Amino acid sequence: MKQPIFLTPTFQERIWGGRKLATEFKYSIPSGLTGECWAVSGHPNGQSIVANGPYKGYKLGELYQEKKELFGNYPSKVFPLLTKILDANQDLSVQVHPNDEYANKNENGELGKTECWYVIDCDEGAEIIFGHTAQTRKEFIAMVKKGEWEKLLTRISVKPGDFFYVPSGTIHALCAGVLILETQQSSDTTYRLYDYDRVDALGNARELHIEKSIAVSTIPHKNVNVTPKVEKIDDTTVTTFVEGEYFTLYKWDITCRYTTMHPRHFLIASVIDGEGQLETPEGTYKLRKGDHFILPQRLGQFTLKGKISLIASHP
Repeated sequence: MKQPIFLTPTFQERIWGGRKLATEFKYSIPSGLTGECWAVSGHPNGQSIVANGPYKGYKLGELYQEKKELFGNYPSKVFPLLTKILDANQDLSVQVHPNDEYANKNENGELGKTECWYVIDCDEGAEIIFGHTAQTRKEFIAMVKKGEWEKLLTRISVKPGDFFYVPSGTIHALCAGVLILETQQSSDTTYRLYDYDRVDALGNARELHIEKSIAVSTIPHKNVNVTPKVEKIDDTTVTTFVEGEYFTLYKWDITCRYTTMHPRHFLIASVIDGEGQLETPEGTYKLRKGDHFILPQRLGQFTLKGKISLIASHP
C-alpha cells in the first residue's frame, strides 16, 4: 500500500474542556466541554477510524493488528503512539504518569506514559505546571499532606511554539488558555495528585490517586533538556524537537514545497496550520488544518506543497 491512511478522530469530554477544537479546527465536537481530540489513536478507550482507501472503516488498533506490514512490522503488541490535541479551557488536574514497568505491573499490562507537548496557541500570560520543589520524598509527602500546593508546584509561563518533553514521573498540568498537540506513548493511565477541590455538575469530586502519584513521581524533579535542531531545507524549516526512546518528533514549516523520504517503519503527521497537498507515488491528496494521517512503511518518497505547518512523529 502506497497511499496515506487518513484518520477520523474521536473526542473526549472533560470538566476542563471548551470549544476551541470546533472554532480552531472545525471539528464537530460533542459539547462545549470537549477537552481532547484523540487524533491518531489505537487505544481501546478511543480509537481513530480509517477514513479512506481499502481499509476505510477499520479502527486503527484493528488495522495495526491485522496488517502489521503497513507499519513495517514494528515490534510492539499495540499501536505504540497516541497523538492528541488538548484544549485546556480551565486548569487540568495536577498529575503524573507511571513508567512502563510500574504500569505493566499495576494497570493490567498498560504501557507507561512519556509524552511531549507542542503549544499551538495560548492566551497571553498562560502557564503550565511543570515539576516541583521537593528535594526528598519525605518533604514531598509532607507538602502534599498539608496541601501546600503553591509551595510545592512549579509554574512556567508559555507562548505559542514552545515545546516540552514530559517523561514519566514528571508532575505536570496544563493551565487554562493553552492549546497543545500532544504526542505520547499509547496509554490512558493518569494519576491525579490534586484537582483544585473541583466538583462536577452533580457535586462529585474526581478521584485522586495520592499513593500512586507519590510512588511514581520523580523526586527531586529532573528537567530533561531537549535542544531543538533547526534546519533550513530550500523553502522549508525543519525543526527536530526530540529523538527519544519512545518517539522522534518534527515540525515542518513549508512555504512552497518539501520532498523527503519515508522513515523505516511508519510516519504520523498532523496539520496544525495552513493548507496544501500531499503528493505520493500513487496520488495527490488535499490537506487542511486539522487533518491527521499515517504514511505506511512502503510509501517511499513524498512531497508536501503549500503554505502549511505539520507536526510529524514516528516511534
